[in-house]
Amino acid sequence: MENFPGKLLGIDHGAKVIGFATCDRIGLIATPLAIHHRTSKREDFAFINTLIEKYEIAALIVGMPPRPPDFEGHSQSDTVRLWGQRLAGAVSIPVYFWDEGLTSMDAEALLRDTDQDIPERIDAHAAAVMLQSFLDALRDYGAEWPEKVEAIEE
Repeated sequence: MENFPGKLLGIDHGAKVIGFATCDRIGLIATPLAIHHRTSKREDFAFINTLIEKYEIAALIVGMPPRPPDFEGHSQSDTVRLWGQRLAGAVSIPVYFWDEGLTSMDAEALLRDTDQDIPERIDAHAAAVMLQSFLDALRDYGAEWPEKVEAIEE
């Protein structure tokens, strides 16, 4: 892919655990990286900044859960959108949202097929499935990069 920025960090935001995946510098393959048990946004963002520095990450791709049609009230997508906007204000690299669809179910099926421990690895694998869908869309379907997430202060 032309003008690919380098390594990306895929993020699967959950209420208790955040899953992380990364890709190679040319954006071909996403692989599960780590999980982080959440305690606070401050700790989340400090952990993410550590990953950015350690793995020389160029941009963050945050999985956005779909909002059900005709849904009223506060949804998981609202929670992730707000968290992602705050994250954009806490890091020095661009943040993008990407539709995560059914990545957790896809990841669970993949792990079940490999006999790996599902509960402990599901979030990192879900992040990898989401990031791979982003990479495939760019490479195979010529998708455009989404708009950068606008930062808001805590």
